[in-house]
Amino acid sequence: MKPLLFLTALVGLAACDTGVETRKAAVPPAEQPAPVAAVAPLAAAGPAATLRPESDAALQQAAAVVRLDQLSGQGPLAAKLFGTAGGDPAVNGLYTHVAFFESPAEGWRVFRIGDVLEYRVLAQRAGRVDLELRESVMDETTGAIGDRTRRVIVAWPIAADGSPPAEVTVTPAQ
Repeated sequence: MKPLLFLTALVGLAACDTGVETRKAAVPPAEQPAPVAAVAPLAAAGPAATLRPESDAALQQAAAVVRLDQLSGQGPLAAKLFGTAGGDPAVNGLYTHVAFFESPAEGWRVFRIGDVLEYRVLAQRAGRVDLELRESVMDETTGAIGDRTRRVIVAWPIAADGSPPAEVTVTPAQ
C-alpha cells in the first residue's frame, strides 16, 4: 500500500510545476501576449436618448444577414457573398447570394446561389469564386435527412467600365 501512496504523491507533485513562471522569461518579448488593459466603465455625460424599433422592410431584410464575405481582386467591381437566415435551419436555411454594387441610386445587383447549410470560399479571382457548399438532402425512399458537400464555380464577366454583370453562372466542380 505504501508504494501506491508514494507513487500517487509523486504524480501529484509532478503536476505542480513551479518552474512555469521562470520559463516565461525565456519567451522573447515579441512572442509574449500583450497585457489586457483594464478599461473603466463609461459614465453618463448627458440625458439618454430613447430609441424605438425600425419598421422599414429593407432594414428587416438587412438584419437577416448572418454571414458576409467581401470578394477581393474583382477589378473595378465591388462584390460580396452573403447569406441570410431563412427557412428551416435544420434543413438548409442559409440563403446564399453574390452581389455587385451598381450605384448609390440602384444599390446592389443580387444573385441567389442557393439554399444551403453553409458555404466555404475555397478560392477567388477576378470574375470567379470557388465555393464548397454543405447542404441537407432527403432520401426519397426512406425520408431520412442527411447532408452532402459539393463544390461549385460561381463566375461572371468583368466589364471594362466596372458595371455589374447581367448574369452569373454556377457550375458544378470537383
